[in-house]
Amino acid sequence: MADKQDDIILSIQGMSKSFGRNRVLNHINLNVRRGTVMGLMGENGAGKSTMMNCLFGTYQKDEGTILLNGKEVAFSGPKDALENGIAMVHQELNQCLDRNVKDNLFLGRFPTNSLGIVDEGRMRKEASDLFRKLGLTVNLNTPMRNMSVSQRQMCEIAKAISYNAQVIVLDEPTSSLMTQEVEKLFAMMRMLKEQGISLIYISHKMDEIFEICDDVSVLRDGELVMTKRIEDTNMNELIAAMVGRSLDNRFPPVDNTPGEPILSIQHLSTKYAPNLSDITFDVRKGEIFGLYGLVGAGRTELLETIFGIRTRASGRVYFRDHLMNFNNAQEAMDYGFALITEERKANGLFLKGDLTFNTTIANLGHYKTGIALSKPRMVNATNEEIKTMRTKCMGPDDLISSLSGGNQQKVIFGKWLERAPQVFLMDEPTRGIDVGAKYEIYELIIKMAKEGKTIIVVSSEMPEILGITNRIGVMSNGRLSGIVNTKETNQEELLRLSAKYL
Repeated sequence: MADKQDDIILSIQGMSKSFGRNRVLNHINLNVRRGTVMGLMGENGAGKSTMMNCLFGTYQKDEGTILLNGKEVAFSGPKDALENGIAMVHQELNQCLDRNVKDNLFLGRFPTNSLGIVDEGRMRKEASDLFRKLGLTVNLNTPMRNMSVSQRQMCEIAKAISYNAQVIVLDEPTSSLMTQEVEKLFAMMRMLKEQGISLIYISHKMDEIFEICDDVSVLRDGELVMTKRIEDTNMNELIAAMVGRSLDNRFPPVDNTPGEPILSIQHLSTKYAPNLSDITFDVRKGEIFGLYGLVGAGRTELLETIFGIRTRASGRVYFRDHLMNFNNAQEAMDYGFALITEERKANGLFLKGDLTFNTTIANLGHYKTGIALSKPRMVNATNEEIKTMRTKCMGPDDLISSLSGGNQQKVIFGKWLERAPQVFLMDEPTRGIDVGAKYEIYELIIKMAKEGKTIIVVSSEMPEILGITNRIGVMSNGRLSGIVNTKETNQEELLRLSAKYL
């Protein structure tokens, strides 16, 4: 890009990184202009996370230099980077959930008074001033555990801003935010741009890239294949750069044919907050039933109640006319129910295990030979799921923590597919997954529906919920505000129904 050198705040020159024989980054050259938003795109496994880890000193790069304000830097770790003006907000939040908002904001840098005692008053004032400046209303004494994913994410962004960073990296920051919250975030980002702060915006959401970014760069297979001003490119060019081929449509044809009602939810209410109230609906065999609503509307709680991991106050669940009021997840699994959770690292994966362990853990009884587990059968099953899901990895022995977020999600899908579920509950199944992998997941969901499996899918992305479902139930403040046929509805009706009980 023909920019003057003094317009460049961050310059990555010739960065390379290999893990053993696997070359993950190949001579990356990337310039970030001062006071702009640089969109960074690429399929999962393209090298985005590795590049950021090398930037922050988490990994040591094999080759290349990093220049900040024209001076070469080499950070020893994220803390060093943060103290020198580069901050990152991770997609998977790393917070002390039992501490409150204020404590998390000042972790590692608690201010003290003249007696060496933590200055709670100063913390409260600085935190209040920060959130007020950002237009956020937050109870500083609320434990992080009691906040929604979106609220926790906004707090993490505020923390990065509080360090007076010159460059802020945002990794999928809107993955759990609703439309109104995204608008607040974008307003915040524009304010930061006006102050001369630069942002690197990692996202798979094309619409957001074109709305908020000034420049966009695309990584594919460890190489930087495109960098352009946003006004000089379009969605088709970005997709082709990411996946190496053109995707004519963002969603495959939804050509399943739902049958008779097979799953019946009747007057379901929960005992503990956040409460669900008197929810009733049926789902048909081979149907893809979407659940939409604002964050906090009760979509996740509904899936968890059906699956037996949230306590019912009243109501019943029937499958094939048989009562299915599960008391725990194992009961649900035994009757052919599966659940993909929203936060894969918190409750979907065993991060210290390998792919084989994570793929087979939900179906261990299937791999027994006598009383012992058969390692070869487990490895063979994992290899089959790697092929089916097109998971990018070196093999079944890879640690799950070494995979990109999207590939971790594919492993979770594979884990449940090993059980051949009849009812598949999916909470944000494509969160943090790139456009090419999303398409593969959509094809898989539709294929499962055509095979007669019943699917309930929660999504915060309105194009997605309209693109892959047969019907949509809209949640509002713990209640079901309406059910619409996907082909007969639009975004305006979904938004109207989602605000019905607010």
